[in-house]
Amino acid sequence: MSQLFLNMIRRGEIAEIAAAVEETPELARSRDAQGVSALLWSVYTRQPLIRDILRARAGELDVHEAAALGECARLHELITADALQARAVSADGWPPLHLSAAFATPQAVEFLLEHGAHVHLISHNAMRNQALHASIAFGSSIESARLLLEAGANINATQAGGYTPLHQAASAGNAAVVALLLEYKADMAACCDQGKTASDYARERGHEDLAAFLRSSPTS
Repeated sequence: MSQLFLNMIRRGEIAEIAAAVEETPELARSRDAQGVSALLWSVYTRQPLIRDILRARAGELDVHEAAALGECARLHELITADALQARAVSADGWPPLHLSAAFATPQAVEFLLEHGAHVHLISHNAMRNQALHASIAFGSSIESARLLLEAGANINATQAGGYTPLHQAASAGNAAVVALLLEYKADMAACCDQGKTASDYARERGHEDLAAFLRSSPTS
C-alpha cells in the first residue's frame, strides 16, 4: 500500500478511495510496509464508509480483520481450522481480542473468549496493554468491558506508563466505565509512572465532578 493511499484513508477521502478501488481493485487488499491492511487502517482511523468500500472488495478476511469488524462467522471459520488463531498477533502487535474489544461488538468479544482468546494476553507493541485497556481506550461498549472483567481481566493491570484501566476511564471522563471498574474493586489510589491517580487525571482533563467523586469514594 502506498503512503498516498494510506493518507487518503486517514483523511477520509471517500470519493477518491472509491474511485481508486474501482480502477484498481487490489488496493482493497493492500497492506502497508509493516503488514497492516488498508481495511484495518480504515477501522483504526474510524472511517466507516471507507471501511465498507474496502470490505466489499477485500475478499476473505484474516483473523485480525474479522475481529476488528466483528464478523463472528469468519472468526468461527478461521478458529475452527486453527485454534491458535484466537491468540495470533497482528503485524502491528494486536491479538484478536484487543481488536474486538476496541472496535467491534460484545458478541465478537464473547465469541473470542469462548474460543480460546486469553484475557491476560499483552499486546506486542509499545502500548504493552491488555484487552481491557483497549476496550476502554477505543471502545464504546461498556458490555465488552464487563465481559472481559467477568472473564477474569486484571482490574488493576498496567500498560506502558503505568496506566490502569481506571486512569483511562477517568481521563476520558467516562463515569459509566469508572462505576463499572469500581464495582470490580479498581484501586483508586493506584498511581501511574508520573505519580498521578485516576482522580488527578479526571481533574486535569476538566472532569471535576468525576474527580471529586473519585476523591470522596471510600477505598475498598
